[in-house]
Amino acid sequence: MEVESTQSLPRSNNEVHRSKRLTKISLVILNFIIMVIGSTGSPLILRLYFLKGGKRIWLSSWLQTGGWPLILIPLFVSYMKSRDKKLPLMSPSLFISCAFIGILTGLDDWLYAYGISYLPVSTSSILISTQLAFTALFALLLVRQRFTPYSVNAVVLLVIGAAMLGINSSGDKPEGESKEKYYLGFFMTIGAAVLYGLVLPLVELSQMKYEKVRVPVCYTLVLEMQLVMGFFGTAFSTVGMIVNKDFTAIHQEARDFELGEARYYIVLVGSAVMYQCFFVGTVGAIFYGSALLAGVIMTVLIPVTEVLAVVFFSEPFSTGKGVALALSLWGFVSYFYGEIKGKKARETVNGTS
Repeated sequence: MEVESTQSLPRSNNEVHRSKRLTKISLVILNFIIMVIGSTGSPLILRLYFLKGGKRIWLSSWLQTGGWPLILIPLFVSYMKSRDKKLPLMSPSLFISCAFIGILTGLDDWLYAYGISYLPVSTSSILISTQLAFTALFALLLVRQRFTPYSVNAVVLLVIGAAMLGINSSGDKPEGESKEKYYLGFFMTIGAAVLYGLVLPLVELSQMKYEKVRVPVCYTLVLEMQLVMGFFGTAFSTVGMIVNKDFTAIHQEARDFELGEARYYIVLVGSAVMYQCFFVGTVGAIFYGSALLAGVIMTVLIPVTEVLAVVFFSEPFSTGKGVALALSLWGFVSYFYGEIKGKKARETVNGTS
């Protein structure tokens, strides 16, 4: 009897390990799907708002974080599965960090909303893709991100792809729009890219500091972080809406919307949902990988957004955009090949030590 019990113990441990690994893989896949939906859908639906008569910059900024209560649903489910833990998991210092990052996100949302109100989706996506270079720079300075030849190759390819799109996007100024507004939107979008390139490493840095003084970061904590960041980002935009009197203007704007009043509100709700998918997916990508990984995924999805913009808004798809798509996919494969190779090398070292 004693021999049987000692033999069954390792088998039980293996089953637990397999179960945890399967759960992690499932969450990674789900997180990736959510990020793809949010990254590709959010700029399209927000641009639709402006194309069909929407003019409120602060409102569109508010929508990017205003769906934060949706996070309460998966967070509640996660709490039910973590009854043995002391909840909430967030420490006071992490709360303050997330509040600060949330305010930065609110400012970034305003810059991005201002830019996309004057630029085609293709152009704004191109400019936002430059956040990868800023993410790489800030990740190096803040979290000491280690660069491999594969990750450097990925960054270079993705940036070249974005630059090619930029070179081939001349003459896409919307009809009837002044050059002043076009260039204002251009530089506002660049500012949004710079700021978001800082936000991603700040999120990773906050998680790293938490792990040093507490316990390893879990996905429940990731949801708590996004909840706080979303709340403070929304609070920032709410102040702007009050000052700009956006709340009183919504009803009239809905009646004047080209697609109809009911569809106006559908666009607003859809935008809020899409952006929550984007933010939750991004924070999850940082949790499972790094700020640089989140930046790489965001950049590689830009050509997908380009294709969707062609389908829904009849924006031209040039040869340059096709080449950029190929470069983006190449960079994506390069990054993950390097990650897989590095993981195998670490496993080999740990196995021999």
